[in-house]
Amino acid sequence: MTITVLALGAVVILISVGLLALIFMKSNETQLTGKTEDKPEWMKSTPPQETTTATRADNEGVTLYDHDEGERLAAPFAEQIEDILRAKLDSGPFNQFKIDLGTGKDGSLEIWVNGKMYASVDELPDEGLKKAFREAVEKWERGK
Repeated sequence: MTITVLALGAVVILISVGLLALIFMKSNETQLTGKTEDKPEWMKSTPPQETTTATRADNEGVTLYDHDEGERLAAPFAEQIEDILRAKLDSGPFNQFKIDLGTGKDGSLEIWVNGKMYASVDELPDEGLKKAFREAVEKWERGK
């Protein structure tokens, strides 16, 4: 009986050590700190190409969203939409608009255009900008 209990204890210890070793080996496969140029497999949400382009241009590697110093902080999805919109505006006739999305104190989305806050897309000062914003949202939604 004592030998059976010792054998069972040894098996439990071996299984525990094996599981810990497996966890340790798997944790070394994922780069959780530092910069990378590759999208990690563990990312649940793949950022849009515009975000990865922006973060690489800022020498940040690949991150879930691009938040630059001095801009308002918004939810990651809003930051991604902002990246899509900025890329669209930089390549189009609307490059006169400085866009920044932020989160208001009440949790609402704030759309800042050239330093002025708008509470909705419908309030934006230009029809083409409204269309570009809606297209950026649609592109983001298609990517999810």
